Amino acid sequence: MCAVHQPNLFPRLTTLAKLFAADTWIVLDDVQFTRRDYQHRTRLAALEDPDQTRWLSIPTHLPQGRQTAVLDALIADPASARRRAEAMIRQEYRTSPHWPSMQTALEPVWAAFDTGRTAAVAETSTHILLDLLGWPGLILTAGGLSARTERSERLADLTAAAGAGTYLCGTGGMTYLDPAPFTARGIAVAPFLPPAAGIWASARRVTALWALAHLGPAGLAARLRALAGAPDSLEAAA
Repeated sequence: MCAVHQPNLFPRLTTLAKLFAADTWIVLDDVQFTRRDYQHRTRLAALEDPDQTRWLSIPTHLPQGRQTAVLDALIADPASARRRAEAMIRQEYRTSPHWPSMQTALEPVWAAFDTGRTAAVAETSTHILLDLLGWPGLILTAGGLSARTERSERLADLTAAAGAGTYLCGTGGMTYLDPAPFTARGIAVAPFLPPAAGIWASARRVTALWALAHLGPAGLAARLRALAGAPDSLEAAA
């Protein structure tokens, strides 16, 4: 099973859960960068109240203007952006009993600011969460795989190039996906439908760091394994 997704900064729980349910994550970093999207920002939720939120953003410079690809976007001031990101996350989650393990896991993210590339920070922020939760999957980069350019054809080609027989598609993707290129390649399309109750009530809006701070790595991993094992059972991980 394969998921294709752009690098997201400290991804929302729904995004992280979809990647966790897949065997392979193909990082879609060669598409056009979109400002005011999750490629360079995330919504932090207060530890005690997930409805109390604020944005954490990485100021980003686009060398080719609106045509700049995700992988070519540059952090405007890496040192300042790193300090601000560290301070905001520490302020929100340092009172969690799981903060020591989170703090250690976040170190590679802060180091990624030294690359000067927004995508490197975003991808690392997702990678460390998957590692912390014990995800055994494989990460590939879209730019290194052969695929056509039309959207649905490209997703089908990337899935095939990864050797996967199923494409795991989020609810947003299902609204535009053309199943024909997948059918032609003998690839199944599986919709990913997370629950809407419990920790999932805010999962489409706020970073997965909030759930991690509440449940810890073992607790959150158990919820995601339950969902991955039975993605159509809405009570499994609620």
